[in-house]
Amino acid sequence: MPKWPEIAIASRLYFSRPAVRVALAGIIVGITVMILTVCIVVGFKQTVTNKLAGFDAHIQVVSFETNDSYDLSPIEVSDSLLVQLRSFPHVTAASPFITKPGMLKTDSAFHGIVLKGTEYWSFFEDNRVEGVIPSEPQQVLLSRLVANRLQLHVGDPVPCYFIEEKDVRARKLTISGIYDSGFEQYDELFVLTPLETMRSLQKWDSTTYSGIDILVDDVRNIESAYDDIYFATVNHIDENGYNCYFVQNLYEKNPKIFLWLDLLDMNVVLIIILMLIVAGMNMVTGLIILILESVQLIGTLKALGANNRFIRRIFLTQASMLIVKGLLWGNILGLTLAAIQYFGHVIPLESATYYVNTVPVAFPWMWIVLLNAVTMALCMLVLLLPSMIISNIHPAKVMHFE
Repeated sequence: MPKWPEIAIASRLYFSRPAVRVALAGIIVGITVMILTVCIVVGFKQTVTNKLAGFDAHIQVVSFETNDSYDLSPIEVSDSLLVQLRSFPHVTAASPFITKPGMLKTDSAFHGIVLKGTEYWSFFEDNRVEGVIPSEPQQVLLSRLVANRLQLHVGDPVPCYFIEEKDVRARKLTISGIYDSGFEQYDELFVLTPLETMRSLQKWDSTTYSGIDILVDDVRNIESAYDDIYFATVNHIDENGYNCYFVQNLYEKNPKIFLWLDLLDMNVVLIIILMLIVAGMNMVTGLIILILESVQLIGTLKALGANNRFIRRIFLTQASMLIVKGLLWGNILGLTLAAIQYFGHVIPLESATYYVNTVPVAFPWMWIVLLNAVTMALCMLVLLLPSMIISNIHPAKVMHFE
């Protein structure tokens, strides 16, 4: 006698029926849709957040007199302040920057931009498509969107004009490279250059900047790092007795974008609930049909002395085998489709609307494992009720029916 007779009997009963195929298809489709939904939404949030951080950093320290424009009032940034900021937990970089609005002009077109002097190039290196990162004064990194609009190429000179209070200043810049982040809202705005270019343009000394870009190791640690930075700068007083520094994080600078991303979470929850309901209902229907088709077997087992609990375990074991098979194929299908999009960028998007030019995909393994566990647990839970039908099957009635 096998140690687990329920498993031995269930494995012999496990063969294909139309009801079984429908239940199996329901689980496969459900877990596939859930995996794709989570991978795409997490990919959206990570990609958009990383692109925003590439342009505006996770946290910025600017002048308390800041406004909505990029023509920021200067602040004093000492070496000791930078050392202190870089020493905080979760902070991976603290780089001063200088920004100034301007206008690029060619013989046939012009375009308004923000020229930003920075020391932080890793994001733009990852998104560089032509040329090199600027390393000399007057060299700039231009987006492909602006380069196409102005018909400019790597190595071309381009004049840039800056409107001052009393006159207009001009600088001849040289395009050393072209980037393409796919974030059209920012690509058409930012032109990057070394800090020396901006320091010469603004005629500022080596301790005066527009602000400080601060990066953290994980977006989940932004709030913690923000508190440390705020308390480190809140007591810095200028000669007039006013606080000089204003600290703002990525969420405060882009509330509409993150509100949109938060709405995606609601969609994910709704999709997962619907798919769990579909998978559960398919399994319930499949189990009921399996039980009804096995009435003679159930009657025979009861006549041989098997109790209701033993027989229920047989059919629940059979159902669990079906669920595991459905989860296995659903994971294979879902992860395969996600990998195809991740590596092949098959499905494009309108970057002006979605901030990315292809559907982004991530692989949050913890969430994928959790989805499988919840689906398995919920399907087994909802199968307990239909398995009660076994209690109402009596051997005498079955034999009489036969």
